[in-house]
Amino acid sequence: MSNNINIANRPEYDQVIQDITDYVINFQVDSANALTTAHYCLFDTLGCGLLALNFKECKKMLGPIVEGTVVPNGSRVPGTSYVQDPVKSAWDIGCIIRWLDFNDTWLAAEWGHPSDNLGGILSVCDFLSQSQKPVDMKTVLEAMIKAHEIQGVLALDNSFNRVGLDHVLLVRVATTAVVAELLGGSRDEILSAVSHAWADGCSLRTYRHAPNAGSRKSWAAGDATSRGVQLAMIALKGEMGIPAVLSTKTWGYYDVNFKEKAFSFQRDYDSYVMENILFKISFPAEFHAQTACEAGVILHSIIKDRLSNIEKIELTTHESAIRIIAKEGELNNPADRDHCLQYMTAVTLAFGDLVAENYEDDFHADNPIIDELRSKMVVVEDLRYSKEYHEPDKRSIANAVQIFFKDSSSTDKIEVEYPIGHRNRRDEGYPVLEKKFLRNIQSQLSDDKVASIMKLFDDQNSLLEIDVKDFMDLFVS
Repeated sequence: MSNNINIANRPEYDQVIQDITDYVINFQVDSANALTTAHYCLFDTLGCGLLALNFKECKKMLGPIVEGTVVPNGSRVPGTSYVQDPVKSAWDIGCIIRWLDFNDTWLAAEWGHPSDNLGGILSVCDFLSQSQKPVDMKTVLEAMIKAHEIQGVLALDNSFNRVGLDHVLLVRVATTAVVAELLGGSRDEILSAVSHAWADGCSLRTYRHAPNAGSRKSWAAGDATSRGVQLAMIALKGEMGIPAVLSTKTWGYYDVNFKEKAFSFQRDYDSYVMENILFKISFPAEFHAQTACEAGVILHSIIKDRLSNIEKIELTTHESAIRIIAKEGELNNPADRDHCLQYMTAVTLAFGDLVAENYEDDFHADNPIIDELRSKMVVVEDLRYSKEYHEPDKRSIANAVQIFFKDSSSTDKIEVEYPIGHRNRRDEGYPVLEKKFLRNIQSQLSDDKVASIMKLFDDQNSLLEIDVKDFMDLFVS
């Protein structure tokens, strides 16, 4: 019996796949706002990656699969001396970006961190720039805008977490599409690549939740963006696609993974997501807790000398925060703590700040006040917060904190509806973002490199024109 497949009888590609493909091929970025936001996003994302290199658990994940392997004209990994194939460098860049949960965020029916796609984008552009043709950083920023848009628009209406699946699927899909186009793929090749990204299915969210929360959540996005590069390269070798991978009855994505429901969409692909992305500026914390941490910092100076007299701490929040990060009981590791609303708020109340080191085992063990405060917390939902979280013209991420003391007195209820990284607070946020970036790169790079990088940070026109190879030279050790 012949195993040959009759291509003529195959269905057309699912419309979702066609729309993604046509967007990456045809869309021209003409939004100055999106380009400026991508400029800040690029630097912030790389800064988060460099900061992560201060943590040995992150560094041990990096480097070639076979120790000592060096790829001629390969892709570099910021903050290291590794020169690898684009697939492994994408893994490493994605890993360091995501490790501390400090890069940008998108919140909708699904959540995620669209700058995770920079792992694939930057590794491929560095590879192309060194081995095939010059690639300017404008190309990188435009690819980031497209990857943000694909991931974010898919997330607006479609909740993968509600069926137990992890949002890094959307990183894989977005990276695959954008990278296939960067590599010069034809429409048929990009269609094929994207279809394979869906055929991979989904990771389970279990590694983000008790009792299984752990460090895989810190490298899952690196794994996803790396797989996107690999699938794009496979498709560009002429590998046949899977046209109805989403819609085929019984065996397609919708029936197998999405409770037989097709995806829905609020809007066409444009540059909306990059323009409205949320920056994590003040705290390396899961984004649903950012405003609670801001409120905690405000309250710290008021209550720092009365911690032992606290009777109750009331956290008022939105439904998504309750579902994802409201945790009671023992927290087993840093990855568990940085996704606990009560832990993050307790640290800011007790110490007036929250930094990555505050999640480490030693810090937790040395400061029992954190768990004492957690034990006094009550988490309640405000229905308005939950409603406005989803409204396109608001997209608030509101939290409020109020402290009640044993003598029946209380603080004011401190409410923060929009974090400093929100579009509504861009003018306030960008100067703070610059300071965050400077601190982060100073932790890994020489003074000369820091000075050269900050010149590019302050001059968008120069950034757009510089070749990716020369840009990466500034970031490698």
